Amino acid sequence: MSSNYYEVLGVSPDATPEQIKKAYRRLARELHPDVATGEGAEDRFKDVSRAYEVLSNPEKRQMYDRGVDPSAPGGGGDPGFGAGFGFQDIFETFFGGGQGGGGQRGPVPRARRGQDALVRLEIELREAAFGAHREVPVDTAVLCSTCQGSCCRPGTSPRTCDVCGGRGVVQRVARSFLGQVMTSSPCAACHGFGTVIPEPCTECSGEGRVRSRRTLSVDVPAGVDTGTRIKLTGQGEVGPAGGPAGDVYLEIREKRHETFVRRGDDLHCTLEIPMTAAALGTIVQLETLDGSRDIDVRPGTQPDQVIVERGLGVGHLHVGGRGDLHVHVDVQVPTGLDVEQERLLRELAALRDEERPASRLSPAHPGVFSKLRDRFAGR
Repeated sequence: MSSNYYEVLGVSPDATPEQIKKAYRRLARELHPDVATGEGAEDRFKDVSRAYEVLSNPEKRQMYDRGVDPSAPGGGGDPGFGAGFGFQDIFETFFGGGQGGGGQRGPVPRARRGQDALVRLEIELREAAFGAHREVPVDTAVLCSTCQGSCCRPGTSPRTCDVCGGRGVVQRVARSFLGQVMTSSPCAACHGFGTVIPEPCTECSGEGRVRSRRTLSVDVPAGVDTGTRIKLTGQGEVGPAGGPAGDVYLEIREKRHETFVRRGDDLHCTLEIPMTAAALGTIVQLETLDGSRDIDVRPGTQPDQVIVERGLGVGHLHVGGRGDLHVHVDVQVPTGLDVEQERLLRELAALRDEERPASRLSPAHPGVFSKLRDRFAGR
């Protein structure tokens, strides 16, 4: 291999720094030991690296142009392969990099966004049906009123870290098969912030926030159900050093109602009526979520028949309107008849020719909730 560094890189002696860098990157991709497997590739890679280490440094390039090789033993440089080799350039060659040196990491901001909070809210069926306004207590982090998020005792301020000089990172040089490799890691003295708090606030211990209980005013919309989550943007805990607050998520849990069972936005209940009322028909008062309502039981109503009252269910979430109320009729057969009642029923049976009715078999009659299950399953 030629000892002329310009010839090694394949550039002219008046090549610009950008041309030298471009030539080096091209050759490094071809000759790197992790890529090239041909004979002599490793030696050529060393020569290319040595040539670039000299020609990419203005002072060393000037010395070389005057006939002095800075990388040679005794020539003003470190002996051996790749002495002083810039790891940043090889990193950019294979992984790319930003302008001005590959985007070296600087100090991280002390202020960070706060955590989100999940709060479970138990509500009544009526509140789920019509919506409600609730006051919800929340234990969370709030801005420190003493230091206003600065983390410092009043009258003081953060000081630039003496270890990293405010950069937030410290650099170390280690040797590898590529030569000298410079690595960066967060400064242990300032934890990467670039500043230290010489006199922390006594109220928040230098956190910029304190724990407190707040009360949130919440409008619960109609139609929510168990598992529904309501997002309260910016109502969560304040971040460290007064950073932006997170969000609060209210998870709804609906209490079981003593009368009504909810299925989606419809309500279901069971109405027990005597056999005579089912046969003759009647008007029954039923306490609904909207107050007392008259339910018209038609003559000849059969057991498990369903009376649907439109618009008496739960409000539809976000779209308006309401579900329905389904009243399942349970006909009660009288027991413990006295002599007169039994006589009257026997007379009725005789009039209807039902003293010895003909038997007729049919499939087993499903119960109320079995029918509901089949309906929701599409059967």
